[in-house]
Amino acid sequence: MSIDLDYDQQHLWHPYTSSVNPLPCYPVTAAEGCEIVLENGERLVDGMASWWACIHGYSVKELDAAAHQQLSNMSHVMFGGLTHQPAVELAKKLVDLTPHNLQQVFISDSGSVAVEVALKMALQYWHAKGEKRAKFATVRNGYHGDTFGAMSVCDPNGGMHQLYQGFLPEHLFCNAPQTRFEQSWDPQDIKPMQQMLEQHHQSIAAVIIEPVVQGAGGMRIYHPEYLKQLRQLCDKYQLLFIADEIATGFGRTGKLFACEHAEIEPDILCLGKGLTGGYMSLAATLTSKSIAGTICSGEAGVFMHGPTFMGNPLACSVANASIDLLIASDWQTKVLSIEQSLKAQLEACLALDAVADVRVLGAIGVVETKKAVNLADIQAKFVELGVWIRPFGKLVYIMPPYTISDKQLQKLTSAIYTVLSTH
Repeated sequence: MSIDLDYDQQHLWHPYTSSVNPLPCYPVTAAEGCEIVLENGERLVDGMASWWACIHGYSVKELDAAAHQQLSNMSHVMFGGLTHQPAVELAKKLVDLTPHNLQQVFISDSGSVAVEVALKMALQYWHAKGEKRAKFATVRNGYHGDTFGAMSVCDPNGGMHQLYQGFLPEHLFCNAPQTRFEQSWDPQDIKPMQQMLEQHHQSIAAVIIEPVVQGAGGMRIYHPEYLKQLRQLCDKYQLLFIADEIATGFGRTGKLFACEHAEIEPDILCLGKGLTGGYMSLAATLTSKSIAGTICSGEAGVFMHGPTFMGNPLACSVANASIDLLIASDWQTKVLSIEQSLKAQLEACLALDAVADVRVLGAIGVVETKKAVNLADIQAKFVELGVWIRPFGKLVYIMPPYTISDKQLQKLTSAIYTVLSTH
């Protein structure tokens, strides 16, 4: 039975897509390895890892087995008053892998919710200390999710959520770091944040930031020293430091977690996307025993959050298998190889008239164009060339699975050069 694309266009509302004039959708019937299989049998090399989550690719036997085994026991049970081994095992793995101070694990069902949880933790922390701090500090060009709390700490000017201004809480923003990852550190880079915290620290609950790589807000890659300086400022003013590693966690930047580039420990850490290898929606927010204890010594006596699918056993089981698979693999060598190939192969794009910049870190390759691309047009050209790449705005980027072959990666980068050379 073929996929009913007419019904899809009439009734399914796809992300960031008009219901009146919807973008074209390509019907998928299967996915395996690093390829998406269309209904007509055409195979597309996936440069997006399904929005950065399928770090092992598709149809991974170890993850399939974990899902099947857990299904034979139970797919879900409420986490209020009950627990199960997959959640306990996942907590153990996350506590062992993340910075030492992070000992308390809150498991939720999506990245945006993980950020909401982090923000609520910070608010409840100060409330328990007798201070109603309502502000968060962050940098421009950031992106933390599509739910209301997460949207409020995304860049409100020209960002993805600009039209919600006036409805969202207004927080504190300063210029984003400008020193690139590979450049010499410029001490002036931290000054805007330093001035903002010095002036407003008594009203700030926490600073939230995407470590090293700003994702959907602009795919900007900045110097790790900024994080070191920011950690010192948070310590100086006794502010909580929230690291949003939903996009960067689990090896994407060449370190298991991007904070490792700066050798810092956040007070609260948000994880998602690659947590289950892209099989199921799952996220986690980690914090210290001290912060958790302070929250639970407050008026409420508990942390006031509880998603229905919190600690879902099926998702936790797949996450455990995904983490085991990642750690057992030579992922550092694979990501480094991808990084070297991306640097070598995308550099040629700098000579194209349409291209403004190229930047690479780990398994992230970004080509920034001088003008916003026509998504429907450019995506169709990529499909014709046998690749799946979904740009946004001026950004044509790839975040492939770590298991991608040299030949498949070459196909992606060649397609980018070919399409942009005629753009």
